[in-house]
Amino acid sequence: MSGYWAGILSILAINIVFAYGIYLSVATGQLNLGGAGFQAVGAYAAAYLSEGFGLPVYVTIAASAAAAGIIGAVMAFPILRTRGVYLVLATFAFAEVVAGSILNSETLGGPTGMSVPDFIDWQVPVVAAILVSLFVFYLMSTRFGLAMRAVHDDETVSDLMGISIRATQVIAFSIGAALAGLAGGLYAHSFSFVEIQVFNALLSIYVLLYVLLGGTQTPWGPIVGAAFFTLLPEALRAFLPAIKEILVGLFGVTGDISNPDESWRFVILGALTILMMAIRPEGLVTRTMIERLTLRRGRTRPETEASA
Repeated sequence: MSGYWAGILSILAINIVFAYGIYLSVATGQLNLGGAGFQAVGAYAAAYLSEGFGLPVYVTIAASAAAAGIIGAVMAFPILRTRGVYLVLATFAFAEVVAGSILNSETLGGPTGMSVPDFIDWQVPVVAAILVSLFVFYLMSTRFGLAMRAVHDDETVSDLMGISIRATQVIAFSIGAALAGLAGGLYAHSFSFVEIQVFNALLSIYVLLYVLLGGTQTPWGPIVGAAFFTLLPEALRAFLPAIKEILVGLFGVTGDISNPDESWRFVILGALTILMMAIRPEGLVTRTMIERLTLRRGRTRPETEASA
């Protein structure tokens, strides 16, 4: 496999793990705009333990998830007291506090960043993404997953049914923070360098869009959303010249045609995102869609067995 596709697979796998970290809090009705902060905690924890103590990769990656999960559990109690836009602002403020603390820390390299000695190839993030996906699918099928869905749909009814809303939200937020930290640890070892400028507000917005665009009703949503935002810009990089030639032909423009500016692929991506959010505000993958596909499979199997 070429280095280009290996890098794309690594980024896609990391984004899927990261998206699931935000999905778990969103699945309980909590919009989390602090994803970049938790990923930064995981990335710098892995980088510091790898460079400063020479610990093996499996230890540093596990430590990245543990560090972010512990901080998430501690921060969940004050942050989850807020609601709506105040929760969004609180999680965003947390990410900014993390960024500012690392930026002014000489131990963590400050604005120059840190190098990570141990490198992992694309297979490790891909395996991690598969395992995390299976874990989230299993989690959402348990009684705790049902409680998360109930809290998301109606907190009042959930409380009447005996569900501890506070405990459900804190646990989901903490597990999500651990997964975001895991994504940070994978990022650190995949790119062998971390700098705090990467973990900015735009990253928090992007990963939240992965979840909202993919859909919050089913664990398939984050996979679809992460794949959309990761692969479409790369596809547009290849097809943008062909798209420009088609448009030039339609409007009858003659003369020398320069290659299109690559920044246009982000314009197209933004326009498609707005269009899809307007057409399907519930996300690309919904619970109804999954149920319909399941029913079709169930109807096809008896017909196949009867014909046999």
